[in-house]
Amino acid sequence: MGKRAEVGARDVVIVAGIAVAAVLGAAILTSFMPEAVQRFLFHEPVTIAVLIVGTALVLWRVATRRPPGP
Repeated sequence: MGKRAEVGARDVVIVAGIAVAAVLGAAILTSFMPEAVQRFLFHEPVTIAVLIVGTALVLWRVATRRPPGP
């Protein structure tokens, strides 16, 4: 059996930092958009659609991943 990579605290902090930066970047970008675009983004189910598509892509990738060779 191959050695399995372990996730350390450093990896978790990096991923968390990237997630926080992405959310802050999206908030800042949204603040510069015209009011009509902001209204559309906040009052329509855009976020839900993005989450559904993202979840489907992650599940598809996990389901089609081939196990490592011998």
